[in-house]
Amino acid sequence: MVLAQRLAEQGRLTQEEYAHLIRLRTDESSMYLAGKADHIRREIYGRDVYIRGLIEISNICRNDCYYCGIRRSNTGCERYRLTKQQILGCCREGYDLGFRTFVMQGGEGSYSAGEIADIVGAVKETYPDCAVTLSLGEYTRGEYKIMRSAGADRYLLRHETADREHYRKLHPFGMSYENRMRCLYDLRELGYQVGCGFMVGSPYQTAESLAEDLKFIEEFSPDMCGIGPFIPQRDTPFWDMPAGSGEMTIFLLSVIRLIKPNILLPATTALGTVMHNGREQGIHAGANVIMPNLSPLSERKKYSLYDNKICTGEESAQSIRILKEHMRSIGYQIVTARGDIKKP
Repeated sequence: MVLAQRLAEQGRLTQEEYAHLIRLRTDESSMYLAGKADHIRREIYGRDVYIRGLIEISNICRNDCYYCGIRRSNTGCERYRLTKQQILGCCREGYDLGFRTFVMQGGEGSYSAGEIADIVGAVKETYPDCAVTLSLGEYTRGEYKIMRSAGADRYLLRHETADREHYRKLHPFGMSYENRMRCLYDLRELGYQVGCGFMVGSPYQTAESLAEDLKFIEEFSPDMCGIGPFIPQRDTPFWDMPAGSGEMTIFLLSVIRLIKPNILLPATTALGTVMHNGREQGIHAGANVIMPNLSPLSERKKYSLYDNKICTGEESAQSIRILKEHMRSIGYQIVTARGDIKKP
């Protein structure tokens, strides 16, 4: 508990201390940090939980990451790519439901920077009071600049792991830890609100590699951070690996909130997949963002990053009323706003 108390007081630890905190996690330390994280989040954001309309625009990907169900070599994946009009249709439905941020997520290389810029420009012209977040992987600095100039506000790019050796165990030759990090710094310099993130319990992950992730978040100070438990997918090389822990994910949400009190921190669908009421527990532990699915119903199951993904139930945008009731029942409220990061 000494390290947990120090983190709550100082908002930072050494890398070795982070590893020690993780290895010695107990129910007592988890509850303590969750309470501290919830308190500090309420000081900045009150009871507000921001909703983002997630649009999974394509499951075509040029990469072959060992953990991902839409990896290039998965011949069992039924591919799709939404048109500009389909994406605008998702935004129209979302706007009517109260969403003021749209998150366009997809496999890498599905669209050129020019195509994305065209779509972003159309969304911003139609819905000027909305924010557009992109989560489309690695591009060149020039391509990121094109999308930013078209009106993109935020960019989510999970760094996956801040441990170079661990990165090599998760990705094939040709993918580069250094390029991933280059992208994050380019995005920041271009004026995006930037999000990073990692999987909890991914194969070969250690307390030391998680500590590197926490130290990176402390030093990079992202506007957003998306973490969720690793969940195996049957058509990947990691199909028989154990899933990550929901409890550890919630613990790390609290740690990240204490490292950066004003961060935008999602309670993810993956967390809701591995734990009953996982997202609600994540909110209690310091998260303040939920991303219901706006993707066309016909395509949701095809975006199979991992097995058993919840894709037609209460995670969907159409069930926003149920989501509001859930949040109200645990003492929070869904708000319809852009939900930009606030000053601490």
